[in-house]
Amino acid sequence: MDLGISGRTALVAASSAGLGYATAAALQQAGCAVVISGRNEERLQAAAASLPGSIPIVSDVSTADGAASLVADAEEALDSGIDILITNAGGPPPGDFSSTDVSAYSSALNLNLISVVAMCKAAVPKMQQQGWGRVLAITSISVRQPIPNIMLSNTARAGATGFLKTLALEVAKDGVTVNSIQPGFHATDRVTSLYGDADLHDLAKTIPAGKIGKAEDFGQIAAFLCSEQAGYITGAAIPVAGGTYRGLQ
Repeated sequence: MDLGISGRTALVAASSAGLGYATAAALQQAGCAVVISGRNEERLQAAAASLPGSIPIVSDVSTADGAASLVADAEEALDSGIDILITNAGGPPPGDFSSTDVSAYSSALNLNLISVVAMCKAAVPKMQQQGWGRVLAITSISVRQPIPNIMLSNTARAGATGFLKTLALEVAKDGVTVNSIQPGFHATDRVTSLYGDADLHDLAKTIPAGKIGKAEDFGQIAAFLCSEQAGYITGAAIPVAGGTYRGLQ
């Protein structure tokens, strides 16, 4: 399927592996010039080697300055503005209410909320000026249905969802869509680190689809939400979770 975005520029944050990498791969397949990023240079270069033509930029989006710098560096590397922005970041440490100190919330909010705000502040005005743009945030199904023992992630990503929904209302008239995509349990390093290989089989049994999701399938859905055909979808928070979320709304 032609997504109508061939020749567009895309920045995918935290894309040296996992769902970010899968999204970058899908956007490149759709014909986009893609910037990928990550904190670990060796891992990032390996990802770039498997996506020939992609532009790797070492970055740390855990601070507002780092997130904004990533956008500036990507624009310089692309010699243009960014048409498609995929915000993404690793999750903060696990823990529940009793084990999580108040001091831990600040860094989690910087990582999973403020980074989103900073990247949007840096990239969206040029999208508005040109009358076309796509912002897609990779968040988590925990925004809809909190996942036990990841209190920090549940909290920060919920805040990001509120910001994105509000931004979507403000820039819709400018041809810019703003959405979030909410992964459930996919076969990524993050999920393995939280649950362990041995527990993934049991985890799959709790999912109505009966299986752990594939990162590459997630990437294709993310790419579609950046397409011309998806231009009337904005302000949405879309679960991709094999039926894990059981609410009506």
